[in-house]
Amino acid sequence: MDLTPSLRPMMDLTYYYSAHSAFAYLGSAKVMQICTTHGLTLVHRPIALSPVVEAQGSLPFRARTQAHVDYFFGREIERWAELRDVPVVSFRPTYHDADYTLASGMILALGDRGDQVDAMAHAILEAHWRDDADLSDVPTLRALAKGLGHDADELLARARSEEVAAQYAANSQAALVASVFGSPTYVLEGEVFYGQDRLELLERAIARPFTPTRWVNPSVETT
Repeated sequence: MDLTPSLRPMMDLTYYYSAHSAFAYLGSAKVMQICTTHGLTLVHRPIALSPVVEAQGSLPFRARTQAHVDYFFGREIERWAELRDVPVVSFRPTYHDADYTLASGMILALGDRGDQVDAMAHAILEAHWRDDADLSDVPTLRALAKGLGHDADELLARARSEEVAAQYAANSQAALVASVFGSPTYVLEGEVFYGQDRLELLERAIARPFTPTRWVNPSVETT
């Protein structure tokens, strides 16, 4: 029987991303809309991206070729921003290499799901990619928190707590276990969808799961 979203058991969509990720920003509103439409719970797992990517053997940004960077972290951002109707700066953000741990902590301080978490995650991504905000700047983060109706000092204190730091580390470890190698990565009942450009595939899988994989590759260590 084909159940409507209101009658189906609530499913979780696990969302691994970094708080400064361009492609997480480009897909942020879309993934939240998908969850609302299909009755999914978006479970936020902000991670420290570079350590996760490098632990999986992927190239860090500065080890990539100029052509690769200009295409994937330039033209692709422009095209997807236009397609998704998302405002974005026309350059790599000025403070992109700043520490975004505290910004991630602000998300985690609100929990891992719910409207407040969704709003904070989107606001942080938007501030960085639309407004060229420095995600390590405390006054900037305080203003974001106030703008969303929070007690900014209380939220920042929680964001700096040992509990939040432990959760942030646990998220990154969980990402490694889930074979996450980039941001954003969405996991639906064990099925991994990497990149906001896979959101249409994700939405199809929600309505009608794909045939289980039968694909077998040789080990990359032996090729």
